[in-house]
Amino acid sequence: MKVLGFKLIDKYIILKFIGTYFYAIALIISIAVIFDVAEKIDDFMEKEAPLRAILFDYYLNFIPYFANLFSALFTFIAVIFFTSRMAYNTEIVAILSSGVSFKRLMYPYFIGAFIIALLTLLLNLFVIPPANRVKLEFEALYIKNPYVNASQDIHRQIMPGVFLYVESYSAANQIAYKFSLEKFVDGELKSKLITDYARWDTVKNKWVLYNYYERDIRAEGEVITSGWEKDTTVDITGKDFSRRTDEIAAMNYFELNNHIAQQRMQGADNMEEILVEKHRRFADPFSTFILTLIGVSLSSRKVRGGIGLHIGMGLLLSFSYILFMRFSMMFAIGGGLDPLLAVWLPNILFMGVGIVLYRMAPK
Repeated sequence: MKVLGFKLIDKYIILKFIGTYFYAIALIISIAVIFDVAEKIDDFMEKEAPLRAILFDYYLNFIPYFANLFSALFTFIAVIFFTSRMAYNTEIVAILSSGVSFKRLMYPYFIGAFIIALLTLLLNLFVIPPANRVKLEFEALYIKNPYVNASQDIHRQIMPGVFLYVESYSAANQIAYKFSLEKFVDGELKSKLITDYARWDTVKNKWVLYNYYERDIRAEGEVITSGWEKDTTVDITGKDFSRRTDEIAAMNYFELNNHIAQQRMQGADNMEEILVEKHRRFADPFSTFILTLIGVSLSSRKVRGGIGLHIGMGLLLSFSYILFMRFSMMFAIGGGLDPLLAVWLPNILFMGVGIVLYRMAPK
């Protein structure tokens, strides 16, 4: 019997898959919210955070972020759970005995995985970033300081031919020490500005230079000027010297691409971290298919340990995947591994595991 172009068993598996997936998410998120409230209740009370802001600015945006963060794990648990029950009730055996091949049995699973992967991709690219922005603003106001000082010896190309050097920057005072600005034309130095320190004026939106010394190289010779105080406009602000915690997580796909182009031009030293975030947004949805393949292949066989054994083995594999993914990202950020390879390497390796388990599954 077919319903809307699908066999009845297809509709049954898809509904079971999606339903169990969202049930697992609701269960885990409920627990996560309870623990998060217990952890942050003192901060909420100390900073007198309004209840409306806690519910709508923080937790309403925390829930999709947390759910999407562990979407692959929830997918795996959902597949393992309901497929194990089908195997334990000999439903898998009955389906295969009726002439349906194991390959054909995978179709509804992959349709369900496609729905979840598409949802995850849309959340990663366009929904989670603005939600993260609101959540981070709440955290900055009521929980923690969102800014940390950038590293020492900052070198930036703020526009073609214009290079900036800062020995150190104080985020608290918005002061850049040993501020130096050089301008080149066709590879030749045309001007150089050196100051003891520069302060970002938030009212004027300009840098105020103190004890400055400037060389202006012209065709007729050098012109040297100096003074105690001077305003200047540079295409970089005080916030650009501070890195906001999880700043890139609050950028949608187009904003992230623009940020990558800007950071490359400026010679930023955290490019690996930004590229890992970009590639992760595409690799995470793809992992849904891999973990679905592993989950079905692993739990479709009826074993003596029953559902508990399947769930135990599934959790072991899923946590191994997540752990391997984290280590791989760490090597990309601090170990010189290519970000694209680092993000996709766990998917490649576990795809191999999925193919092996698929070939061992009951046919």
